[in-house]
Amino acid sequence: MLRTNQLFLNYLEDLYEKQKRKEDIVVRSFSKGDRIFTQSEMPSKVMLIKEGITKCFFVEENDKEYIVEFLGKGEIIGEIELIRNTSCLCSIEAVTDVIVYAVTIPYFRSLIKTDLSLNNLLLDAFAERIVNTSKRSSYQQLYAAEHTLSQLLELQKQEEIDISKEDMAAYLGITVRSLNRTLKNLGK
Repeated sequence: MLRTNQLFLNYLEDLYEKQKRKEDIVVRSFSKGDRIFTQSEMPSKVMLIKEGITKCFFVEENDKEYIVEFLGKGEIIGEIELIRNTSCLCSIEAVTDVIVYAVTIPYFRSLIKTDLSLNNLLLDAFAERIVNTSKRSSYQQLYAAEHTLSQLLELQKQEEIDISKEDMAAYLGITVRSLNRTLKNLGK
């Protein structure tokens, strides 16, 4: 539901402190609602979330938004596009105020070639994504929307954030109308 990666955050914080060229990794801030990456555009940096929550989503051909995941501290974004030399697969938008470590593409490429720790963290992150995607897919097949919606409402409460009905529906893969019916069934 909300992915975080403390080990990756620790790694990048350490790298940031020890960097020789201060322009290789910079800290950037985004306000709630700011677009960090836009689907189909080329990323200019690889970023790791230091603080805050983002939503990772794509827009279908019919202009429907589908939220893949909510990302929190320690989650890396833009690395797949760099590795594959392709445009952004999804858009990333700040759900709360967000602070990121922004890594230049040449520096990140050099790290991939020389830093075994980074490569292990990337492999772990990719494996975690596959597992999470598989679990979420099976949950959506096996359980009614009420189950996932309950988890989403709990996340909202725990993180003290407001997730719009449109975003909830986009995460669940249902219409706002269906979401309203489901909320009514849950007594919310």
